[in-house]
Amino acid sequence: MREAIEAKLTAIEEAKKIKMLFAVESGSRAWGFPSKDSDYDVRFVYIHRPEWYLAIEKKRDVIEYPMDDLLDINGWDIRKALGLLYKYNPALMEWLHSPIVYRDEYKIRERMKFIRSDCFARRTSMFHYLSMATSNYRSYLKGETVKAKKYLYVLRPLLACMWLENENSHPPLSFRTLMEAQMQEQPQLKERVEALLARKMAGDELSMVPRMCDLNSFIEERLTYLEDYAKRLPMEPFCDMEQLNSFFMSLLREAWSLTLGYK
Repeated sequence: MREAIEAKLTAIEEAKKIKMLFAVESGSRAWGFPSKDSDYDVRFVYIHRPEWYLAIEKKRDVIEYPMDDLLDINGWDIRKALGLLYKYNPALMEWLHSPIVYRDEYKIRERMKFIRSDCFARRTSMFHYLSMATSNYRSYLKGETVKAKKYLYVLRPLLACMWLENENSHPPLSFRTLMEAQMQEQPQLKERVEALLARKMAGDELSMVPRMCDLNSFIEERLTYLEDYAKRLPMEPFCDMEQLNSFFMSLLREAWSLTLGYK
């Protein structure tokens, strides 16, 4: 499948007349709990030729393709990505930390992480993961019977919030790392979650199970506590816009100097 993904990325470059800066896996494969039938969630950041950025009209800054049975692939223009980096967008930060990398030109992921290294945004990240956990919990786990795998999609952002509180650093993508670090004091619940994880990875994705009251109680208690905790966190500063502007210009030169002669 990796060869097919690489070929698709090259085809996109040629069709859109862009250059890929990086491409990574997101979703369950990056989080460490894919099933045998999981699709591939490929996310990329790309750069246009310099003249594309000089137009008066606003242009579309994403590339999206219809999802097929195996591949979900889309990406953001670098200027959009840097705007989100300025605000510390947690989804972008996950792309930058993904363990599965298909492309990484000019060491761009490390350079982008370095720009934000002095401006970690705990409050922004906390609200992002809280929103994800709360939305999934209300949508999927309130009935008498629930889809078993949905517990993992609630617990992962919830455990990320717990990591943010306890470690004050960007949460790891690995679900198992989060679980081992944040559920040590709930050994029985941790055992339940490990069983759910094993079922998910074995391909048992669609089964309905009775609501797990102990897990639901844990989730509800943590959500209530963390929502209050997040509100008391201080606002964080944005990173230096001039640094982002300089980085953007350097990428234009690096990506296109051979063909356009930019100095």
